[in-house]
Parts: sequence; structure tokens; C-alpha cells
Amino acid sequence: MIRLLLAEDQGMMRGALALLLNLEPDIEVVAEAGTAAEALGRAAETRPDVALLDIEMPDGSGLDVAARLRTEVPDCRVLILTTFGRPGYLRRAMEAGAAGFLVKDGPVEQLAVAVRQVLAGERVIDPALAAAALSAGPNPLTDRERDALAAAADGATVADIAARLHLSESTVRNYLSAAIGKTSTRNRIEAAHRARANGWI
Repeated sequence: MIRLLLAEDQGMMRGALALLLNLEPDIEVVAEAGTAAEALGRAAETRPDVALLDIEMPDGSGLDVAARLRTEVPDCRVLILTTFGRPGYLRRAMEAGAAGFLVKDGPVEQLAVAVRQVLAGERVIDPALAAAALSAGPNPLTDRERDALAAAADGATVADIAARLHLSESTVRNYLSAAIGKTSTRNRIEAAHRARANGWI
């Protein structure tokens, strides 16, 4: 029996997925979580074989959870399931140690097959997304540039961003200027939008 942890912030979607996966003869959903912190706690308690993680959660990212599971529950294989089929997310998921990456519009039968495949040591990646990731190229932003852009995405001032990141205002301006150049945009709002569309932040 494959023991599965399911982390999805939308309760109805989480319940539906759990119900459908539990119908499979060889899969048992042993834990459910609606937040990143809850997913890590439940993984430590239940030691699942496979963790099925959404990317967008209220208190963090499924990509961050994947990276932590690699060290905290190393025998657990990670499969990312998301609405957001962005090339940058795929690259970040693979860097975090995920064994699979699927978008939510696929059939549930494909999901059950993917769970079995990642447990068997295979990589499972949505083919269209894999092709897009190859053509998109690597993320051009440094970690600090990503942090500054993410903080700027909601229209925050340079002073707000500097306070949030514990940096000087001139350093934040330098990071934002570099990010604008690397994304070939006109300002930090456009840069943040393009970076988010590509899954870079």
C-alpha cells in the first residue's frame, strides 16, 4: 500500500483528491494538510511514501516544503500538482528534489499512475511544461533579486521593501534595477509580473 500525504490549501479540492485517490486499490491517503507548516508536521508524524504538494499555500510554497522534506523525511518522494504550469516553477521543483510535476487539469487516473511512478524511482513531468521549460531557459535572477521583486509585486515602496528584507534602500534599488534589466521590462511592477508569469518568483 502506498502511503500518501496530500497538501492542498483548497478544502474542497483536497477532499475530492483524497476521495478519488483512496479509491485506488494500492493508495491510502494517510495525512492531509492545508498549509506548508501543517504539511511538514504531518509528514514528520506519518512518514509517507509520497507527498503530493500544491505550490501555492497560505504560509509558504510547496517548493519550500519539497526542499525541507528532502532532508527531514528523505525516504518520501515528492510530486508537485499545481494549477500554475510555469516553466520556472518546474525548474525550482526539480532543484528542490521533486520527482514529479503535473498540472491540475489532467485526468485523475494520470495522477494515480504518477504516484506509482515516482515511488518506483521514475521522474514524471507534464510533457508540455517540460518543453516550455526547455525553451524558456534558466531563471536569470539571483536569490536577492527574486526576494526584492517578490516584495515589490504588491506595489510596496523601496523603503517598505528595504525594511521587510533588512537591507538598505540603495541596495534594494540596485537589486530592482538589475531585475528590471534581466527581465527586459520598464519598471519593477512589470518585472515582478514577468518573473511571476515565468515562475521565477
